Amino acid sequence: MDGLIIILGAPNDEQGNLSQMALERLAKGLILYRQNPGCKILLTGGFGDHFNRTGLPHAHYAQQALLAQGVPESDFVEVALSRHTVEDGLLSRPLAARYGAKRLIVVTSDFHLRRAKFIFDRLFPGYDLSYAAAPSQAEPEELDRLRQHEAQALDQLETNWDSDFGSKEAE
Repeated sequence: MDGLIIILGAPNDEQGNLSQMALERLAKGLILYRQNPGCKILLTGGFGDHFNRTGLPHAHYAQQALLAQGVPESDFVEVALSRHTVEDGLLSRPLAARYGAKRLIVVTSDFHLRRAKFIFDRLFPGYDLSYAAAPSQAEPEELDRLRQHEAQALDQLETNWDSDFGSKEAE
């Protein structure tokens, strides 16, 4: 295996239909998968009131969408049943180690990239990390709200990382 493409989860509705944000991330991940033969795909996303209240994990719906696009089942590794971005990284780390992946391509939305990079850079020292931003097609007001949320979340992470997660870096 040449590496892992980690596609971060995004919301789906009560019937499991993927949000525009999730579809954008999957589309970007699919392009990268096709450009990087030998890479496997790691999907994140479990359950959470703010993004998935169905009986199946978000990553299940994401995988079904990629299977429908021709990605063979053998090119997926286990999913990370995460509830938020920090867990995306924490739960992906043992999977990357299990598969011996040293090269990781993290795919997320353009407005989410700085926070994802902050987290993955700290949780994956020694890895060959790259990041890919899926362009968001959200309405301007929604995009402003998302950017504001990301700025606040990143500020909180920068302030509290060492006390909240610093000890997990070396695990």
